[in-house]
Amino acid sequence: MKGAAKRVGVEVVGWLLVVAGIAALILPGPGLLMLAGGLVVLSQQYEWAERRVEPIKREALKGAANSVETWPRIVATCLGIVLLVAAGVLWYVRPAMPEWYPLSERWWLPGGKATAITQFASAVVAVGLLIWSYRRFHGKPEEIRRIEQQADADDDREGFFGR
Repeated sequence: MKGAAKRVGVEVVGWLLVVAGIAALILPGPGLLMLAGGLVVLSQQYEWAERRVEPIKREALKGAANSVETWPRIVATCLGIVLLVAAGVLWYVRPAMPEWYPLSERWWLPGGKATAITQFASAVVAVGLLIWSYRRFHGKPEEIRRIEQQADADDDREGFFGR
């Protein structure tokens, strides 16, 4: 019984991370990181997930490296983080609906404080990832080249989604 509970727990956590990662590819958040995390968890039970961990991990690392390659990109990322925090503050304070707002009041800043908290948490994760990316990749073109060459070689060998 204990083994079955562990298997169900791993499945639930893995699929939640995969779904949240896919959503975060569109919404604010570390989408590739969550997607990779979900696949790592699912790879404990499924061979298909194990085959997809490395390509997604490489894409996430390429994205991290590219995000700190130039100062304009770093500034743009910082601006995005500031906007995310500002939106969180707006949702947390929840000012009165303006007169010009075309929808009903129930659609004015839906989610309330829970949304604000997730925006603050996303901003903290983004700052952490920015610092990590900067320390690992900024000013290290050889590291970026190594990741890109490895990704290109692996893509040529088996394609992005494996066999």
